[in-house]
Amino acid sequence: MKIIKELIPYLVIIVVVMLIRTFVVTPIIVQGSSMNPTLLGNEIMMLKKYDTNYKRFDIVVVNKSVEGDNLIKRVIGLPGETIRYDNEKLYINDEVLEDPYATGITGSFPSYTLGEDEYFLMGDNRTVSLDSRVLGIIKKEEIEGTVNFIIFPFNKFGHVD
Repeated sequence: MKIIKELIPYLVIIVVVMLIRTFVVTPIIVQGSSMNPTLLGNEIMMLKKYDTNYKRFDIVVVNKSVEGDNLIKRVIGLPGETIRYDNEKLYINDEVLEDPYATGITGSFPSYTLGEDEYFLMGDNRTVSLDSRVLGIIKKEEIEGTVNFIIFPFNKFGHVD
């Protein structure tokens, strides 16, 4: 009985940590170069699972395993919008929108009209990114949350846009 009483605080700590990792935040490692120069491979970020009000240019993690990794991409198109790229210009609902995070050649693609709870995601490094241009439209339930805080390496510790 005494052993059980001594173990209770440790069990509570384990349960709390598991709940936090499951529902609030968890570390995630950036894989590949599709988000260069914003994010580099092997950086460790905090994934906020509670942040589900996605806005344009948010960086999100998608639960779509490609070669064993979750995808980290930027929200470009929001539910109900029509999106296309033509002559290196981003069009949202037929209006040109500045795309400040794009690097490399994006390439033109035809219009996508997004339904309710659908998003169009792209990596910042458009030349190499495996994103909605290849994978298609992403449903809200496939998005695990947002990432905007680097915890490692320490010289980059802090908020990132």
